Amino acid sequence: MPPLQRAAIFDMDGTIVDNMAYHTASWIEFFKRRGRELDAHAFFLATAGRHGREVLRDHLDAQLSDSDCDVLTAEKELLYRTLYGPHLQALAGFEHFIAAARRGGTALAVGTAAPVENVAFTLDGLALRAHFDAVVGAADVARGKPEPDVFLKAAHDLGVAPAQCIVFEDAPLGVEAARRAGMRSVVLSTTLPADAFAGFDNVIAIAPDFTTLDPEVLFATGWRS
Repeated sequence: MPPLQRAAIFDMDGTIVDNMAYHTASWIEFFKRRGRELDAHAFFLATAGRHGREVLRDHLDAQLSDSDCDVLTAEKELLYRTLYGPHLQALAGFEHFIAAARRGGTALAVGTAAPVENVAFTLDGLALRAHFDAVVGAADVARGKPEPDVFLKAAHDLGVAPAQCIVFEDAPLGVEAARRAGMRSVVLSTTLPADAFAGFDNVIAIAPDFTTLDPEVLFATGWRS
């Protein structure tokens, strides 16, 4: 089979699964245990797509060591999995969409800021991992979103040029990471309304789930002028 010349790269949290409210709730509880009260909406906008270490150093202590961050992140992520576990399911239309994309000759990847344990929780919990040609997580890159590292590594691992990749995202930091990577983006409005993404010229479609999305239409759509 010839190499695949285009790719769909999916953020995981808030995109493959509609779980960001549970992530935010677990962070809010984590900081509450430490005497910190945070606004959930502002916290989401500032942190969605960033590495746990980055969030902890920004909101708790800039001098935290990597090992301390890892211990604290593990606590937060256990909170998240406990909260979201009973609700784990793929976003409507997702499996049909990736099947259609694959039939059209599209490589598939995950590009997420999630740690290894959460990737396993979601992709293995939903028996989705086998569908992807590459899975890139927080442990695989040095910088979180809005830096483009995770998406560029996914494209590299697939052997597909960034310009031929479409990133599926739910958060502004993720869409910005796609823009910096030179990639178009489709927004899933699971967490924020469409107008939150009005300033991004790389957004080619916005939808509440995958049921109305057609991979052939998306790959034929260019950047907004």
